[in-house]
Amino acid sequence: MPSYDVMPNMELYQPVRVEDALDIASRYADRGWLVGGGQDTYGWLKDRAKRADALIDLSAIESLRGVRETADGIEIGALTTLTEIAENGLLKQSYSLLSKAASVVASPQIRNIGTLGGNVSQDVRCWYYRRGLSCYRAGGNLCYADTPQGMNREHSLFETSRCVAAGASDTAPALVALDATMVLRSIDGERTLSAEEYFVGPAVDIENTTALRTGEILTAVRLPKAWANATFYYEKVADRNVWDFSLVNVAAAFQVENGTIQESRVVCGGVQATPKRLRSVEQAVQGKAKGAVIAASVASIASEGARALAHNGFKIPLMENLVKRAISA
Repeated sequence: MPSYDVMPNMELYQPVRVEDALDIASRYADRGWLVGGGQDTYGWLKDRAKRADALIDLSAIESLRGVRETADGIEIGALTTLTEIAENGLLKQSYSLLSKAASVVASPQIRNIGTLGGNVSQDVRCWYYRRGLSCYRAGGNLCYADTPQGMNREHSLFETSRCVAAGASDTAPALVALDATMVLRSIDGERTLSAEEYFVGPAVDIENTTALRTGEILTAVRLPKAWANATFYYEKVADRNVWDFSLVNVAAAFQVENGTIQESRVVCGGVQATPKRLRSVEQAVQGKAKGAVIAASVASIASEGARALAHNGFKIPLMENLVKRAISA
């Protein structure tokens, strides 16, 4: 792919109201590109790997920022930066799982600009797809990574339907573990989806990673009061502690009473295109004493059904060990 020093020509819109942004997004449909912090946008457009007629910059819409208490829990504006989420007192006190996840995204500079909405809505990371090759996800008829010679160290272990690219968000598994609700708006109104429903894999939609429809904007994320102040565990393993995407991460939330796990949500990232909720693990630990004994006995359940590619087999024991650590902590 050739290298370019400048962005391609396109219209730029900078609305200050959600209603105006929705009108523009509806008018341009799939020819418009929504941007918050821009961390996943500018590389795509600069390299001409993806194109748009209009860039719709949402960063001036103040109503999409901030962390607010509600009767049912917490609502976070989609344009709230990752740094703000990592440092917010309400989140650190009651939903530290999310603040921890936000604190390990990329680097401080990126967290200062990148937003929660952008982090959870970013596209998958794959050398071949990102370089503009005509793979399945880009409308072609081949997965370059899923070959004996393919570079697939960072790729998926599960749900590898034609595309084996893995999801890159550090905060997405935490939102699934917290049973978050995603608030989506269009000119036709508002709808909500659970975080699990928001993320979609290649078997459902090979060209998109979220359930956002054309013309829709993710406006907020809601965290339910039911999981406030639970017992949380988050850990990310990457090649470097700064900048790099997760090889595997784990986000876990436990309702514990007298040392016994009453309910749990255990989720891994980096192992498929969407956050992978480990329901078999959750069922196995329910009613058991939280600690090393049950952790050791159920760790192998986490990787059931995994299909290692030529170079990512190390992810299987890594995933098992992260789940073991989450339960034993």
